[in-house]
Amino acid sequence: MTALVVAASLFVGVSLGILGGGGSILTVPILVYLAGQDTKEAIATSLFVVGVTSLAALVPHARAHRVRWRTGLLFGAFSMVGAYGGGRVAEYIPGTVLLVAFALMMLATAAAMLRKPRRQDRPKPQRRDLPLKHIAVEGLIVGAVTGLVGSGGGFLVVPALAILGGLPMGIAVGTSLLVIVMKSFAGLAGHLSGVQIDWGLALAVTAAAVTGSVLGARFAGRIPQDALRKAFGWFVVVMGLFVLGQQLDTAVWTRPATWTGIGTALLAVAAARVRRDLRTRHHSHDSELPAPPDVRGRPEPKARRRATAGKP
Repeated sequence: MTALVVAASLFVGVSLGILGGGGSILTVPILVYLAGQDTKEAIATSLFVVGVTSLAALVPHARAHRVRWRTGLLFGAFSMVGAYGGGRVAEYIPGTVLLVAFALMMLATAAAMLRKPRRQDRPKPQRRDLPLKHIAVEGLIVGAVTGLVGSGGGFLVVPALAILGGLPMGIAVGTSLLVIVMKSFAGLAGHLSGVQIDWGLALAVTAAAVTGSVLGARFAGRIPQDALRKAFGWFVVVMGLFVLGQQLDTAVWTRPATWTGIGTALLAVAAARVRRDLRTRHHSHDSELPAPPDVRGRPEPKARRRATAGKP
């Protein structure tokens, strides 16, 4: 059984190396369903695995100067407070509730991976650092989630750094690894007050994950990222539904209200996707229209069209 756990951990590392995130969300199910660990022990162990693996992945980013240290340290400091508090609170929450929350986190991660990145016609101006109030709020929330359910939360940190801070994606990914390292170890410290960890298994899983991340990084440029991200996203959806189904009572699935809520959520997602596709097609159609001619019958220059776009 230990060999199967190590092999699965190697797959987690490979996915982390190829995708740059998302793989750590599978560590808790591996430890619970393959290694037979208690929920809280699995969450604490996963925080150690995620922290060490992210630290190993941080080194090449730091060498390539893709880490914004001041922003990362500030964000990480607030995340550490939230993660430590979440780890202490998790001691008083039933394991079933934690696994349900973790399954919902898996589904949220899958949705983030399956969502198409928005195309931006005009890049946002880059700011050197996030505003302090945004760092505090985002850091505390993301840290608390990490401390409670044991997920690295990279899919939450990267958008915060890229959208709110205007950081390029490469720098946002590198900086997020610094944040994940800090809050993972802080969450682990919060859990250690009430959880005993099998350090032999933890080190074996960590070694496999780090090895897999190194191997995955070598194949990162050879595999189509969009197709791989979608395939992995749907795999996480299946795993999340499996974990959720294992934890919820059978009677819950026979209630009409349950399926009504599921159907409503699916319809809302489908409607949002259709609206986004229509909006994308509308923008692409407008961009393909020929330019209006000027008074001499020639197409209007692009610079002039941009200057007069909003004028009647």
